[in-house]
Amino acid sequence: MKKKLLLFFTIIVILFGFFNFVLINDDMKPEDFKNTEPVLQIEKYFEGNVKAWGLLQDRSGKIMRQFKADMSGKFENNILTLEEYFFWKDGENQKRVWKIEKIDEHNYIGTASDVVGKAKGVSYGSAFKFEYNLMVPFKGNNIKISFDDWIFKQDDKTAINRATMSKFGFKVGELTVVFQKN
Repeated sequence: MKKKLLLFFTIIVILFGFFNFVLINDDMKPEDFKNTEPVLQIEKYFEGNVKAWGLLQDRSGKIMRQFKADMSGKFENNILTLEEYFFWKDGENQKRVWKIEKIDEHNYIGTASDVVGKAKGVSYGSAFKFEYNLMVPFKGNNIKISFDDWIFKQDDKTAINRATMSKFGFKVGELTVVFQKN
């Protein structure tokens, strides 16, 4: 009887925790930043040259890799073409070219050769949220990782990027980047 009662209460606690997370979890939304400044318009911030420095952490917070990056953007016909050159401290170099179309005042759609499908961007006030699936090299293979990417403009030259990376809905890592506009 005690085992059944303990099992019953364990199941109730697990279900309560699950439903509490799913039903009550108040995730941050881009609209939460609609009245914040300085306003981040990615097509203006990333036009021209931008430098970046970043840390890649595993799910426990351990720093796995570090990089610096040079970026160059051009905005024409409602499309930001952003070339990113990554220089990882372990010697690997990567290049990614984003094509990010401004759909309206707040919404963007982006593509890149290693992005699966289209990235969805939303901008309000000082914040920009970018959600996408990226093919990432891992142990000799490419795996699809979901990115929940946030950029927050600090001043005219500085922005901070925080991305959560997940696979099958579970967090596998985090990326922190500081951008410095030239």
